[in-house]
Amino acid sequence: MTEVRRRLQIFLLIFIGITVLGTIGFMHFESLTFTDAFYFNIVTMSTVGYGDIYPTVPASRLLSILLIVLGGGSFLGVVANGTELILLKREARNRMRKINMVLGIFFSETGYQLLNIFARCDMEIENIRGHLVVTTQWTEAHFISARRQLKKHNFNLDFDDLLELKDLRDFLTSQRRSLISLLENPAIIEDETFSETLLSVFHLTDELNSREAFDDLPDSDIRHLTMDMSRAYRFILEEWLYYLQHLKVHYPYIFSLAIRKNPFDSHASPVINP
Repeated sequence: MTEVRRRLQIFLLIFIGITVLGTIGFMHFESLTFTDAFYFNIVTMSTVGYGDIYPTVPASRLLSILLIVLGGGSFLGVVANGTELILLKREARNRMRKINMVLGIFFSETGYQLLNIFARCDMEIENIRGHLVVTTQWTEAHFISARRQLKKHNFNLDFDDLLELKDLRDFLTSQRRSLISLLENPAIIEDETFSETLLSVFHLTDELNSREAFDDLPDSDIRHLTMDMSRAYRFILEEWLYYLQHLKVHYPYIFSLAIRKNPFDSHASPVINP
């Protein structure tokens, strides 16, 4: 889409430049007013033929030839690239709608539970909790600010209770079929970020399943597992913010439930109290 937008800008600049050149040229060679010269220029570039006004001197005829060749081509370039850009934007909106539907399934089935687990083990959660309590008053600026805070956050997880590792492994194993079904969705292929998120979750699942027990693991291996969990935690949290931002704009009723299930808001509850 960026390349199409760049081509459109180039063709538009060429078209405007030729229009200005042609109008000034006809004003000079044919002694026309600005309005008549501009009309003469557009008629020439559109190749609709002459009627009431036509070139009378060799210089304006040569200018007309130049305008027909360059002006017509640049105008077609503007129309073609403008149309392509509109179609690409529509396709991008449809693609994002599909991706966010898949994200909704992921968070309902797996994502919120993982965020709850990771948030409980985040040693520095209080540094970002205030930036993650999403409300109905949030604007695009709030989401941007929250993502900036995430980039500064040290995702430092600590699993003191090794039973939590076993519970995490059991939960991820139980969700394996659901996660695999998400990978089968063609929309995932078009979203590199979410693909990376799923990959980090699958990798974490494989790492946990590769250990028969957790009570005798060396500290070095615990640190390795913690790094895998921190990676998945960061990816999921970033996707969660993008997902909520999309819901707020397009699906306010789903957004309402999502913020009432916010794992970072200690007062959040799906029950609506008076």
